[in-house]
Amino acid sequence: YFSDAQHPPFDPLLHGTLIKPGSKPPTTPVKLKKVSTFQEFESNTSDAWDLGDDDDELLAIAAENLNTEVVMETAHKVIQNHSKLQEQHKFQEEHLQEEKQVESAELSSVACGDNRLVKSVSEGHTSNNASENSCMQRSQSLPQTSTPPLVSGMADYNTSVTPALTEREASRLDKFKQLLAGPNTDLEELRKLSWSGIPKRVRPIAWKLLSGYLPANVDRRESTLQRKRKEYFAFVEQYYDSRNDENHQDTYRQIHIDIPRMSPEVLRLQPKVTEIFERILFIWAIRHPASGYVQGINDLVTPFFIVFVCEYIEEEVVENFDVSSLPEEVLQNIEADSYWCMSKLLDGIQDNYTFAQPGIQKKVKMLEELVSRIDEQVHRHLDQHEVKYLQFAFRWMNNLLMREVPLRCTIRLWDTYQSEPEGFSHFHLYVCAAFLVRWRKEILEEKDFQELLIFLQNLPTVHWGNEEISVLLAEAYRLKFAFADAPNHYKK
Repeated sequence: YFSDAQHPPFDPLLHGTLIKPGSKPPTTPVKLKKVSTFQEFESNTSDAWDLGDDDDELLAIAAENLNTEVVMETAHKVIQNHSKLQEQHKFQEEHLQEEKQVESAELSSVACGDNRLVKSVSEGHTSNNASENSCMQRSQSLPQTSTPPLVSGMADYNTSVTPALTEREASRLDKFKQLLAGPNTDLEELRKLSWSGIPKRVRPIAWKLLSGYLPANVDRRESTLQRKRKEYFAFVEQYYDSRNDENHQDTYRQIHIDIPRMSPEVLRLQPKVTEIFERILFIWAIRHPASGYVQGINDLVTPFFIVFVCEYIEEEVVENFDVSSLPEEVLQNIEADSYWCMSKLLDGIQDNYTFAQPGIQKKVKMLEELVSRIDEQVHRHLDQHEVKYLQFAFRWMNNLLMREVPLRCTIRLWDTYQSEPEGFSHFHLYVCAAFLVRWRKEILEEKDFQELLIFLQNLPTVHWGNEEISVLLAEAYRLKFAFADAPNHYKK
């Protein structure tokens, strides 16, 4: 799957056979978590990383060098508090549902003109009596409460499809606006505030500041943007015509092949988007000959592109938005900004993409050692069934979990990654460890090599949103500080 236009890729499957002889295909479908909308979650509970007492405590820990025991206890309290609130929310929902079912049954009984309670169609018995069938039909036609599913992809990348803000969201947005309004933005304060997630309306400017693309000084920003955008298109003019030259055509051909494999589909089907991505990736490859283009880098453009497109449009649901309808100047701004921010990201993880991808091999080995410390049972189970970490975690490192979670979750993760020192490299390791252990129950239930590997390569995260990502980040944060005083924790 992973290929490099300039050098042969490191193939993780050389370390183990993908399908073992005699192994069975999975027979039991993976159960997906109950779907709930972000608005429902927002209105009934607090996020694990909401701005509140727990958040303040943890951010204080990040700023001070406290001992491991205190840090673990505090972070654990956040997760525990989040779980309790979730249980209360679930109980309230079940109680409310029971009341609605009773009311529905009573209405059904009255409509039928007798004293029988028909709770649902599934509990009713088939009858040849016409009046009984009519009663059933009326029962079916009563209003039903349902939870609308989240639509994956661009439509809900911010887990929000309505422009209305809750009181808490409005309060957070105001804090960001106040912070960004000053003549010099306090980047440390911006990182602390952004760790818990950035409101959609200020995410473009926040990302440009956090990545180091824009200066903290407001007066210098416009001139910086103009200069960097001009510089990028000077690169395009200088290098892009060489894409069909003999020494560059393999690179361009690989990029051209990989872009149709991007996610979400709505992007890759638009010719204008394909054209923009091809330019960004080719220019980056030519200017970084140490690594060149490697498959997986194409995914890293997408979050920046989506966030910066939304800076110029008012649509909340942008799934069917035609990017080519934007003015050419706007498209050029989005393209240049995406290039520079992606470049800043890759500067910190370029050893992931140099020859044989040593950075990824090292990180996968560190992940294996870390998991063996935090959950020996899961580690031993994978080892007993001869599942190698490279066979599933290589992609986690190469694509920064972009192929494992919906785009809306990736963008939320990147809010935090850009707020963390070495977020895309060091902190990502702890996120991957927390992500693997998150599935310990399902992993331990699988007793077959093939079924284990298929599960780990197709984790059921399609309905994930801010709730799941917040808990994942909380656990990763706890793991990071649990081992902060033990730098050799992933070395045997």
